[in-house]
Amino acid sequence: MSDYRGILVVDDHPLVRKGIGQLLAMDEGLTLAGEARDHAEALAAVAATAPALVLLDLNLGGESGLDTLRAMHARWPHMPVLVLTVSDAEEDLVAALKAGAAGYLLKDMEPEEILRAIRRALEGDLVLSPRLAPILARTLRHGPQRAKGGDAPMTGRERQIARRVAQGKSNKLVARELGIAEGTVKVHIKRILRKLKLHSRVDIAVWAVDHGYREDTPAAPTSKTEL
Repeated sequence: MSDYRGILVVDDHPLVRKGIGQLLAMDEGLTLAGEARDHAEALAAVAATAPALVLLDLNLGGESGLDTLRAMHARWPHMPVLVLTVSDAEEDLVAALKAGAAGYLLKDMEPEEILRAIRRALEGDLVLSPRLAPILARTLRHGPQRAKGGDAPMTGRERQIARRVAQGKSNKLVARELGIAEGTVKVHIKRILRKLKLHSRVDIAVWAVDHGYREDTPAAPTSKTEL
């Protein structure tokens, strides 16, 4: 990953943009790459500044941030876009993840939590505001079936890991909960991506949501590859 950690802030409220800029200044490893207030400015700013990450509001002065998210994901698929919004609606959360968001944060989070989430997203993790975990868990239990992606058989361990990725948990936390090494979690995630013909942790999360996992399936490893 590049050492450049410039963050583009897309929000239609000047005070919010200023506040986030001040927040980023608290972290020596992050810098403000630029600001944008609407869809057109956002796409132009990404093209001009090549940010490492975008913080995007869902409401851009009457325009849908989801449309901006989809456009960014289509043109710059490897650039993480974090939604930062006031909406904790389940439909907004799921729509953002399906549109390619690298995470979904609420504006009432503590400043330090937002900075930690940005750092994790830059490392490739899917990040969620802690308050959203129960909402996504409910979607996991009752969501629609059959998402895009392969239908290769999943082991119990792979299902456990996919479920936790969808809940926005880091590799370290997944490893701690399952009692396995963090490196083993990374190996399983790579295997899941290859098996299901997916491309990112966000794809795994959407796949898990759309397949409506209900409960963790107990893993009963029979070989070292299951550990």
